[in-house]
Amino acid sequence: MPILPKERDPRLITIRRGGSLTDEDHHLLAEWAALCAEHVLPFFETACPEDARPRDAIAVGRAWIRGEVRMRDAHRTAFVANAAARGLPDPARFAALAAGQAVAVAHVAAHYLGAAAYAIRAAVASVAVGDAEGARLKELGWQQERIPATLREQVLEDQRARNDICWGVFTLRLKRSATR
Repeated sequence: MPILPKERDPRLITIRRGGSLTDEDHHLLAEWAALCAEHVLPFFETACPEDARPRDAIAVGRAWIRGEVRMRDAHRTAFVANAAARGLPDPARFAALAAGQAVAVAHVAAHYLGAAAYAIRAAVASVAVGDAEGARLKELGWQQERIPATLREQVLEDQRARNDICWGVFTLRLKRSATR
């Protein structure tokens, strides 16, 4: 499930498509998305050790960054990773969806935030309900420490702007009713 706003931010649209996103920054967002997805990939691999689709998707995303894979091929790979999520327990499912979002960044840069959001959901789903908030904050902190420095303010602003369509995972503190 893509996590995209109704109106797209021109800073997340490539220059050749009328936005202001440079190839270099597009690649930085794609690498950050890959890191986020890779961080929770063990949840998927523990549940499905023989299924390499999400790991392969992350590798395809990185190959796209290096110019070794065409955008269309990377985009198709997102569907393969998403298919791996079907019917799995939430931690594994969300980890596969994070990988699908990460490779989809090649097609639409704004998918980078979907990879991060699904990674947080995977971390939260992997712990007992009473530990969910701690797991969310830990994963959010891990991700934020790795945001590319040149894009930090933009990513944090995008997290605030899209927090509501990303299940509220990017807030620093969830409201009491949201944690029940």
